[in-house]
Amino acid sequence: MEKTKETWFQRIENMHPYQTLLYLGMFGSGLIFLFMTVAFLSSDTSMMEGVKFKMPKSFILSSLIILISGYTVTKMMVHYREDDVTKLKNSLLLTFFLGIIFTGLQFMGWKELGNMGVDFRGLPSGSFLYVLSGIHIFHLVGAMTFAIIMVYQYSRVEKDEVRHLILLTNPFEKMRIQLFTIYWHFMDIIWLILFLIFVLTF
Repeated sequence: MEKTKETWFQRIENMHPYQTLLYLGMFGSGLIFLFMTVAFLSSDTSMMEGVKFKMPKSFILSSLIILISGYTVTKMMVHYREDDVTKLKNSLLLTFFLGIIFTGLQFMGWKELGNMGVDFRGLPSGSFLYVLSGIHIFHLVGAMTFAIIMVYQYSRVEKDEVRHLILLTNPFEKMRIQLFTIYWHFMDIIWLILFLIFVLTF
């Protein structure tokens, strides 16, 4: 009997609720960033020349950090398939700390912008730099909160052989790791696109 091809709506219906929520959330977030970016590009960025704007060094360094975190988060699924909870936890913990460093560098970038005279009271295009990077941090903090919860759970499991086995054979846990990885990469891509737009605009 010939198997009928699933429609996109049927695929959505067959998804786990967590998957549906994540993809809908990413779609909504993507729209927010899209509208905000269009508004930023529509503002008069030529006026930024008057304040001798230079891309904050902290923004450049944070872009490198977010790229590294994209690699460390990818290693999570590798370690899960290797049945190594300790390495899985360490990769997650490293990703979390890289997220902390990224966030700290973003705040330093805001300070650099302030020293240049770019703030909310000044040019609209300058305000968008704060808003866009701030919304990105807000989304990333959500992922970091989830990461620390998972680290705590893995710490409790890694020395218990029975719970260790249950974790590694649980399809739900595999899905959680995949969803976390997808969302983190989504945040990576969003920031790199924003950074590229900032560089090309100014």
